[in-house]
Amino acid sequence: MLEGFLVANFVPLMFVGLLVFLLSGIPVAFALIGTGLTFGVLGMELGLFSPSLFSALSYRIYGIVQNETLLAVPFFTLMGLLLERSRMAEDLLEVVGHVFGPIRGGFAVAVVLVGAMLAATTGVIAAAVISMGLISLPIMLRYGYNRPIAAGVIAASGTLAQIVPPSLVLIVLADQLGRSVGDMYAGAMLPSVILIGLFLVFIAFVAVIRPHWVPAIPVSARIHREPSGSSGHASLLVLLILALLVGLGWAHFHDRIVERLIGREGIAATDEVVIISLMVATVFAYLLACVDLWLRLNWLSRLAKQVTFVMIPPIVLIFLVLGTIFLGIATPTEGGAMGAVGAFVMGVARRRLNLPLLTQAVDSTARLTVFVLFILIGATVFSFAFNAADGHEWVEALFKQLPGGQTGFLIAVCALVFVLGMFIDAFEIAFIVIPVLTPVAVSMEVDLLWFGVIIGMTLQTSFLTPPFGLALSYLRSVAPKTDGVDRKSGLDVKGVSTAQIYAGCIPFIALQILATAFVIYDPSFVLGPVNSGKAAPVAVDADTLMPPSMDTLMPPMSDLSN
Repeated sequence: MLEGFLVANFVPLMFVGLLVFLLSGIPVAFALIGTGLTFGVLGMELGLFSPSLFSALSYRIYGIVQNETLLAVPFFTLMGLLLERSRMAEDLLEVVGHVFGPIRGGFAVAVVLVGAMLAATTGVIAAAVISMGLISLPIMLRYGYNRPIAAGVIAASGTLAQIVPPSLVLIVLADQLGRSVGDMYAGAMLPSVILIGLFLVFIAFVAVIRPHWVPAIPVSARIHREPSGSSGHASLLVLLILALLVGLGWAHFHDRIVERLIGREGIAATDEVVIISLMVATVFAYLLACVDLWLRLNWLSRLAKQVTFVMIPPIVLIFLVLGTIFLGIATPTEGGAMGAVGAFVMGVARRRLNLPLLTQAVDSTARLTVFVLFILIGATVFSFAFNAADGHEWVEALFKQLPGGQTGFLIAVCALVFVLGMFIDAFEIAFIVIPVLTPVAVSMEVDLLWFGVIIGMTLQTSFLTPPFGLALSYLRSVAPKTDGVDRKSGLDVKGVSTAQIYAGCIPFIALQILATAFVIYDPSFVLGPVNSGKAAPVAVDADTLMPPSMDTLMPPMSDLSN
């Protein structure tokens, strides 16, 4: 009787077993390995599997280790850690906060914009949340920001690293879904912009209905004061206009040259021209600021020069990495390598990177890379027993019973990932859940790029969910818990309670759910930029970018189970 029960409920019992291992406190990688081996042996004893079930396991592990796509993970991680240790976040918050500080809600806007830039360079949520919590939260509390709003803005902006390319999770999702990392990055760009826009609209809304919650930073607190007494914003605006005109002029020149040589019109709207035009505009602004500084012409305000020298190097790095990937010049792995070298050069040029900091960054990179690989190996061991028991068919039958077709399936998946994200890491979810759900998505004709971006956005939402959201824990670790006196201004500053951090994240969770709903409702937000050619996929043969399919290295699982 017991044997019949075990055979009939083998797949759901595997999930229960995995849950028991996870709740026991065992690291996820070893919980997956333990579950897979335990149920693999049990299946052999019950006669469900062949004794040779795990004979091809070594081939699978070898395939994981030689996967060139996953090489992008250590490169992008190293890039982010080098930039974080060169105190780029501090410089960006200082200068962007000064630009937007004179308006209500301006410093909150600066936090969102800096969070987006950190996401596009560092790609590490912990570094982004902790850096902005240490730097911006004291300033916001010092000048009277509503504490829940301040905490929510910082935590939500830090989680942008989850979905804004070059997100590490997007690399893992692309690998698990068998899709190009370049396409995954291109598909995530517009949803990222939508989400950032929703954050900014919410801050503007708060500034209108509750202006005392997000006050302007007083003049006395602004660092870059002009000798003339002006704010310096007019000079900055002129510099931006000139740079954009130069970029547009280059685009027009490029268009005319191509038209004469090839006879093609309308080329100025292609991704190549847009990206290179922005690069031309950026380089022009930087050179103009350098000339003004070297020759002491004082054409530009101090603010304009500070914005140029602080913001343009990371912007150039973003173009260097993402631009080359989108244009097909480099693979994601090569782009990550260039980004790591660029981050190293930036740190050395600013004289903020020494051997101990470099050693710490390399050590942390190695730890994260090993963490990812061990989880992937554990998920592979788990999948052996799961696939041999036809677990994918059980999951497919379960989800196909849901009403609503594709939409119902996607909503159910989002709910599942949302809940799991409260308890386990995004990488762990990607390696456990995605292989199980991908066959169901394929059978329901869900585009896997669309599916991957939706999963990524839902994982980002889970980082803010009380009480286990990781972004909340990071912010709690640096936010003041009790009232005190600000050392810089001498003003009384109230502490931030855990309940206030939770309350501040609720509206941003709602905004992230709204953005995810937009993407579910209209797949063109993801697929449009890829399919229309506005963001071309990486021009690399998939067979050279991805390792051979594991199925080619071993017999089908169904054969092993007979």
